[in-house]
Amino acid sequence: MDTEIRPCSSLSVFLLFLLLSSLNIQHCGATDSISLGQSVSGNQTIVSKEGNFELGFFTPGNSRNYYIGIWYKTIPVRTVIWVANRATPISNTSSAELKISEDGKLVILNSSKIPVWSSNSTPSTSNSTVAVLLDTGNLVIRNGSNTTIWQSFDHPTDTWMPGGWLGVNKITGEYQSTTSWENPENPSPGPFAQSMDPDGSNQFVLLWNGSETYWSSGLWNGQYFTAVPGTRESTPFNFTFVDNKQRKYATYTILDSSFITRCVIDSSGLLRQWYWLNSTQKWQTVFTQPLAQCDVYSLCGAFGICDQKSLNICRCSHGFEPASLKEWEFNVWNSGCVRKTSLRCSNKSSTGGEGDRFVEMTNMRLPANPQNLTVGSAKDCERACLNSCSCTAYAYANGCSIWTGDLRNLQQLYDGDSGAGTLHLRLAASDFSASRTSHKFVIDLTLSVIGGTIGILCVLVGLIWAFQRRKRIRMAKQVEGSLIQFTYGDLQRVTKNFSEKLGGGGFGSVFKGTLIDSTEVAVKRLEGLRQGEKQFRTEVSTLAAIQHVNLVHLRGFCTEGSKRLLVYEYMSGGSLDSLLFQNKSTVLDWKTRYQIILGIARGLAYLHEKCRECIIHCDIKPDNILLDKDFCAKVADFGMAKLIGRDFSRVLTTMRGTVGYLAPEWISGLPITSKVDVYSFGMMLFELVSGKRNASHSADGSKIFYPSWAATKVVEGDIFSLLDHGFKGAADLEELTRVCRVACWCIQDSEADRPTMGQVVQILEGVLEVSMPPLPRVLQLLTEDQSQIRDDLSSTEYKDPLDQSQDFYP
Repeated sequence: MDTEIRPCSSLSVFLLFLLLSSLNIQHCGATDSISLGQSVSGNQTIVSKEGNFELGFFTPGNSRNYYIGIWYKTIPVRTVIWVANRATPISNTSSAELKISEDGKLVILNSSKIPVWSSNSTPSTSNSTVAVLLDTGNLVIRNGSNTTIWQSFDHPTDTWMPGGWLGVNKITGEYQSTTSWENPENPSPGPFAQSMDPDGSNQFVLLWNGSETYWSSGLWNGQYFTAVPGTRESTPFNFTFVDNKQRKYATYTILDSSFITRCVIDSSGLLRQWYWLNSTQKWQTVFTQPLAQCDVYSLCGAFGICDQKSLNICRCSHGFEPASLKEWEFNVWNSGCVRKTSLRCSNKSSTGGEGDRFVEMTNMRLPANPQNLTVGSAKDCERACLNSCSCTAYAYANGCSIWTGDLRNLQQLYDGDSGAGTLHLRLAASDFSASRTSHKFVIDLTLSVIGGTIGILCVLVGLIWAFQRRKRIRMAKQVEGSLIQFTYGDLQRVTKNFSEKLGGGGFGSVFKGTLIDSTEVAVKRLEGLRQGEKQFRTEVSTLAAIQHVNLVHLRGFCTEGSKRLLVYEYMSGGSLDSLLFQNKSTVLDWKTRYQIILGIARGLAYLHEKCRECIIHCDIKPDNILLDKDFCAKVADFGMAKLIGRDFSRVLTTMRGTVGYLAPEWISGLPITSKVDVYSFGMMLFELVSGKRNASHSADGSKIFYPSWAATKVVEGDIFSLLDHGFKGAADLEELTRVCRVACWCIQDSEADRPTMGQVVQILEGVLEVSMPPLPRVLQLLTEDQSQIRDDLSSTEYKDPLDQSQDFYP
């Protein structure tokens, strides 16, 4: 039956189409793009094609302002990577919108339809202009010819994403950089930025206020930036540096698509590489620069003092108070401090009152750019400063130096620190009298309390107890990356007087503890330590700055007299030693063991190759590998060689089980390098594969050194005979072959024949091939002496069918 199309029906459809078009119906929440005639408003968003990123209006923290931003869609913690109108927020989104303008630009209109932000892209009059959110987090605008005319990666805010780039346009002279947020609730551009070095050298720098450089990446050497660990080949990043006639820039990509990472210059001036950890559902720092937070220029702002050893790293100078208490609560201090009392700018006031005076500040890092005066004495230097209304401080040491205006980059130093001096800060005289009045008030209050009633004393004790409890809670909840200094009494309470022992070794005993916020920790009480307190604090601060997903995190320390204690995160999975050899009810399948092996290798590679100075562990064994609840392996006791000092080798030889992992260098007296860790790692690999200890006894009671037999089986190609019998052959053949060959290469007699841990990581990740290793000569001699090893050690029905003739060693 034919259907007749009547003119009136066609007209109705056409009118309906016009009506719908006039209503501007939005479909952005279900698409990855915005076309001409569409917009994003209110709670509407667009989502990238694969669902990785989302764009829309958001409000940070408790702020009442709204911004257009891009954030991760696939993780539960909203993490914003780009903000459009960071300097021009919107107070109401009911009528505000993001849309394509008639000239092809992307614009944000406020509720009064006034533009507050524009992409300022190349004009395009085509109706085909479209803005698309890509799965890299890049927002691009394409014209009718499908040519990209603008993209957000060209205009980063505080985050440098994989696939993005930072550099300089040689033609226009425009620098492309990342700039910190003002604070966690205000994405306005802050004072800290990451940029290509303005002097033209091939390196990146961190800048304060666009002028003061406080950190540099080191020059590009053709493969990586020399001072940035994240650009080395053994990391999951691939860095590229381009220098052509038009531009000079750097970009990086990730080698594993499941690895979620971002590089951020945060509100405190630190450059952090973050990595999303699925096991904890939190962001974890891969590295932080600069390592010492006080190295950030003007971290504490004008008249703020940075104290690296204090729990509250920034404080105001005497006579000053925070300019913005709200920002200081966010641990963002660059707003600095302001005077409580204005200066009189005189020795004495016209009415006979006291004039300005100076407070003495000892062991200070003096501000930069002083004015040097030629005077005869310290008194003349003080007088010269008082006679200048703009002078705010002076110092007298081998000459007179004065400073005018705001004082920045002040730091509290300690005895023995280089560059320490005495600064005399100018204050109003009333600041001193107020101090004396306050002191007298405290004395009177103390006498009143002593003469008070028992009830008042009870209230006071209760208040003191509540104050101390809040203080301990604040101490236990320090911001990420800071180090907590505990008292010995604190750790006695935390560990219930060291009642629950987790283990022990040559360095001391470990006890379980619980902080006031119920966080579980492991407290190591060091024994036989001969370092002075200053050296111990220095080394501990170095270790605290080292953070990696496969290294046990150091939370705090205690040093009182001869007592030295370290406080680590608690690892609920226990040690690898207990799971492999002591707890037979727990079976680690091959997949889990391979991930453990890879995690240990990555942690050691980080210590050897990515820290400011190479850290040699010197005691790699299953006892020092800890596991969390998800069996993520973390290397413990790293840096103990630095803490113990020159007596380390004496302590090492007394530790249970260590002798089975010692490289020949320890015995022959050759120089100790990071290759001793490679040797110990290889020995431990055989244990992980077989589930057998290095040294065991046969049925007739004779002692057997297992690695000598295992290395022979590797060379013979009988790989499956090494596998834990409990697996019954259930292991990936390629991975098993890779691990066994790596183990045999790691235990070669000469350190020159052993791979680096960076190469080991690449082999285990499948990036590099590994050839058949030779049998180590020392182990070959041991094998000949053990020719009567029982058949039950090697009996298995599984053989390695892999053809190994085409492999090669990197």
